[in-house]
Formats: sequence, C-alpha cells, structure tokens
Amino acid sequence: MDPKQKIAAAVERLAPELIALSHEVHAHPELGMQERQAVAWQKTLLEKYGFVVENPCCGLDTAYRAVKGTLGKGPQIGFLSEYDALNGLGHACGHNMICAASCGAAIALAETLEGREGAVVLFGTPAEETSGGKIAMADAGAFDGLDCAMMFHPNPSENLVGAGSLAVTDVFVEFHGTSAHSSRPALGVNALTSTLHLFAAVNAQLHLWPNKSKINGIVTAGGTAPNIIPEFSACAFSMRAEKLNQLRPMYADLERLARAAAAMTGAELKIAHTPFCSERYPNRPLDEAFKANMEELGEPMSWPEPDRMSGSSDIGNVSVRTPSIHPYLSLHAPGVGGHTPELREAAVSRRADEVVLLAAKGLAMTGLDVFQSPDLRAAMKADFERNALPNRAC
Repeated sequence: MDPKQKIAAAVERLAPELIALSHEVHAHPELGMQERQAVAWQKTLLEKYGFVVENPCCGLDTAYRAVKGTLGKGPQIGFLSEYDALNGLGHACGHNMICAASCGAAIALAETLEGREGAVVLFGTPAEETSGGKIAMADAGAFDGLDCAMMFHPNPSENLVGAGSLAVTDVFVEFHGTSAHSSRPALGVNALTSTLHLFAAVNAQLHLWPNKSKINGIVTAGGTAPNIIPEFSACAFSMRAEKLNQLRPMYADLERLARAAAAMTGAELKIAHTPFCSERYPNRPLDEAFKANMEELGEPMSWPEPDRMSGSSDIGNVSVRTPSIHPYLSLHAPGVGGHTPELREAAVSRRADEVVLLAAKGLAMTGLDVFQSPDLRAAMKADFERNALPNRAC
C-alpha cells in the first residue's frame, strides 16, 4: 500500500477513538493549566499505540511530550496539541478538535514509519487561551531539534494556509486607594479615578503606536456603591502589535501611563502581564506541502490576502524556533464568530468530526513528506532562516 494510503487507512481505523476524544474533551471543558482530564485521555490513547509519554513536561503540570521512534536520530516530525477551554464558553475555539486531530496524525504517521530511523513527537501544550503554554515550552527548548512543528485550527468558513498572527500580551492593572464616604471625598483616595485617567491616557496614546497595533480594555472592578469612594479598582487590557519588537515598547508606554494615573490620585499601582506572545511566521514550503495533501483529500485550500493576520496564538513562539504551520479548516458555518456559543456547538457537529479526520490525515501526510524529502527539509530550513529566525530574539 502507498504510504499515504496507509496513513488514510490508519486514521479511518482510529476514527471512533479520535471522535470520542474530541467529544469527551468538549463535554468536559477545562481552563488553562487545569486540563488534567484532557491530558489523561490523550496519554491513555497515545500509550495504547506505543508512545512514551512524559507528563508533566517543561515544568507544566498539564503539558506533555509523547515520542515514538528514535529521538534525536533521523527526521524529527513534531505535532502540537491544544485542549484548554474558554472561561464561561467551554470549547468555543474548537481545541477539542485540535487535540484529537494531532493525536490521530501522530499515531498514523508513527505506524507508517515503523522500523525507520526518525521520531514522531507530539507536544501537549496547555493554556493557549491564557498564559500560553507554548511560550514556556519554547523558552525551555522543547521544540529545538525538530524538523517541523504542525497543528491545525478550525475556522468557521475558510480553508486557509499561510496566515500570520499578531504579537500579544494581556495586561492586568490594579489601583489601591482609601475608602471614604462620598460626603467627605477628600478623606479618601479614589482608585476608580485612576482607572478612568488610565483609559483616557491610553486613548490619547493610540495615535503614537504603529498603525496595526490594537488595544482593548475593560474595567473589572470599580467600587461597590456610588456613595463610597472606591478604595480598589482594576482593569485589564489586551495589547496586540504586528511585531513583538513593537509590542514591548507599547507595554512600556502603558506601564508609564498607569504610573501617571496612580500619581494623579495618590493610589498605589500594581501591574502585571502575561508572557509576550510572538507574531507567527508560517513556513511557506511546509504550508505548500500541507495544501497539496489537503487538496488530494478533496479540500481546496486558499492563501490569505496579503498581510492578513488571524488573531494571536502562542504558536508564534514555536515558529521562531522551528519551521511551523497552523492552517485552518472550515466548519462550514459561515457567519459564526470565534469564541461564541455557536462556534462551541459547531465544534462537535458532523462536519467537525469530518474535519478532525481530514486534519489528522493531512498533517500526517505532510509529516511523511518532510520525513521522505531532503529537498523539502532544505527548503523549509531556508525559509525559516530567512523569515523567522531573525525575529527569535526580538
């Protein structure tokens, strides 16, 4: 049997287990760094098919590394699994599908390569929606030595390869003041006033930041009663930029504005941010290989419009360590937005189950191309060194 036919047959044989995994993870949503049941289900499945699973991994309780083959000898084909849910929304980003597809791709490819020198390595990467487990794992060198790292992501209505993403960090600001009755406001320090000053200052700063920069903020605490001077106020911001080397100075600006807002009232400031998530550098030759495989499977793929960015993801920090791709496959749900109840339901639809299997096949077939073709590996490396590697230290 042709190796790619063997991969397709293996995924079809695995279909009941992969779809069951997707549905179980969907039915039991777990937030970032709390995904213990999702990891246990994946670990059981992978060990059943001969993978050696290390969990915890890189100091993260709900991260894992699963290996089958000769680690460090021959081509090293990496896949990435995500499985965290959204607070209050469950799996409204389809991570249940991602973990099932990546497990299926890893198992099918490893079976096809049985007895050949090389390794299939699947990384379980927690907390993509919050603190970004891949960031800590990349910093720990988890992805170094791989020839590639691959995953897919569901999309409401488009099949896409080659989409980039923005750099991002989430910022959490607290102002601590002094409570007083509103009849004698001079006895208090109004923490809410500092928050309002900060929002006004951010609005004044916007035109000084690069054009593609984005910032969105909410007030998370602002007092308990209108006749009491608020002694505590808090807000949170999501900051994005086209490049990480633009995002870092943006954060420094926000920190400066927050200090000024605190000084205006005399409040005490506390400020923190999530790890900086890099922009994504899709590897063009690897995306082209995936595109060809998906089209052989009957799924036409498109390239995005120039400079189109698709949100943010911690795979950006992987893409500056090794050639990486993050293609999108359609759920045939036009008009449905990401991170919505409608997307959550689409992630366990009949089409979602089809996509899990299609993605598993396409990723595994692309892994086979990388394994078998020194020319492809050389092209991937050249693209990586030209586009992604120079931005690793930004």
